[in-house]
Amino acid sequence: MEPAVERRLQVVPDLGAVSGPLAERVARSARAAVRERGRFSWVLAGGKTPQALYRCLAEHHRRDVPWANTEVFFGDERCVGPHHPDSNFGAAWESFLSRVPVRRNRVHRIVGERTPPSEAARAYARRLGSSLLTGSGPPRFDLVLLGVGPDGHTASLFPGSAAVHERRRSVVAVARAGQPPHVPRITLTVPSLASSRELWFLAAGPDKAEAIRRVFDAPPEGDAETPASLVWSRGPVDWFLDEAAAANLPNSVLRAGSA
Repeated sequence: MEPAVERRLQVVPDLGAVSGPLAERVARSARAAVRERGRFSWVLAGGKTPQALYRCLAEHHRRDVPWANTEVFFGDERCVGPHHPDSNFGAAWESFLSRVPVRRNRVHRIVGERTPPSEAARAYARRLGSSLLTGSGPPRFDLVLLGVGPDGHTASLFPGSAAVHERRRSVVAVARAGQPPHVPRITLTVPSLASSRELWFLAAGPDKAEAIRRVFDAPPEGDAETPASLVWSRGPVDWFLDEAAAANLPNSVLRAGSA
């Protein structure tokens, strides 16, 4: 997908140290979305990197986020039950969602244990359609939060998978993950993730440095071998990296991205 805006880059010593300011930004975005459109819809990322942000929201923003008007979605899910240790929903529920007054019927989990996985993908695609009918089409989401894997994947869009090239469906099944755990996945597709007003990438650790370099080296249309480079937004695209993840970026990128 062609980029709508330039990437904006912030490099910090520790992503955990900026969880407070990021949580404040989520709260402001949520309040603005509810004022303007009556609803704040956002997509959560899985993995460990966003957990400090989630905990900060639960501990410090129970009262200043319009939770009753918030719709929560997931960028991807492993094909496991909600109580499985590999469940993205399970991790988010434990650290965050169970601790804030969001309406339970507005937390839209991917039913990863549903079989076959292709039916789980179709069911979530129907959920996206039924929950986000605005009458004016996309963008579907106010905020999409994503991570990046050491191989350059984001959500469950892995290099070499057919899902990376899907441009018609909003949700697809991935038969085998390119990174552990090697279980089938359900993932939002590139156009679905890009159907957003704002997009954030969070990445930390030296194992992400080469993938991050490839993202910023990719041509404007992106590179299928680095799926994170394919996902853009209709609004700002912000990258939040710790110093280890940004270690392979040249100074020219660091200066331009932080401008």
